Amino acid sequence: MSERVDGETAFILHTRPWRETSLVVDVFSRHHGRLGLVARGARRPSASLKARLVPFQPLSLAWFGKGGLRTLHAAEWHGGEPCPRGHGLMCGFYLNELLLRLLPEGDPHEALFDHYRTALAGLSGAADVEPVLRRFELVLLSELGYAQPLGHMADGSGIQASARYGYAYGVGVVPVQPGAPTYLGRVLLDLARGDLGDAVTLAEGKLLLRGLLTHYLGEKPLATRQLLIDLQRL
Repeated sequence: MSERVDGETAFILHTRPWRETSLVVDVFSRHHGRLGLVARGARRPSASLKARLVPFQPLSLAWFGKGGLRTLHAAEWHGGEPCPRGHGLMCGFYLNELLLRLLPEGDPHEALFDHYRTALAGLSGAADVEPVLRRFELVLLSELGYAQPLGHMADGSGIQASARYGYAYGVGVVPVQPGAPTYLGRVLLDLARGDLGDAVTLAEGKLLLRGLLTHYLGEKPLATRQLLIDLQRL
């Protein structure tokens, strides 16, 4: 049965050419999750739709169809939100790539959608984007069920702020293992609370989250992460 959706708030994650004159548009919508939509004729010089298919701006979309044959019918710009620039813009593309790689198609995550919108606002106005990125990574991994609780050990026992701990993927916080990375208890407790105001928490939290993301992304690295690393070396 064909589906028709009107007035759905969404963000453009990525666009790519399809056939001679069309685009495939990957979107993240509030009530329908990540979807691929076909924007027929959007690459024609006279097409007005393509100009509205820009990332980091909330759009009101309409589409119809079913399965992988959904067709984008209309896109209207909500406006009123600044677009990330410079380093913040590259970080925005990093968030988009995370969603494209990790978020299952058609799986609604309304809370994650709201956090994504908040993260974009943070990338547009924050002097330091690191807390914005780490907070979004935490929410993304938690929403997808990839991150085990950090506020206590995997066996349910408490965490001491001054002690160091290990982390096992799919298990959670564990005792220190020989040769494995360790994390300060205070850092784990801060991350569990979403408190990213401490430099040590940011540094160790980045290592923990990078390991988690690498584990679940698999062998193919993130293109935007490597680009950000290369830009920092310049």
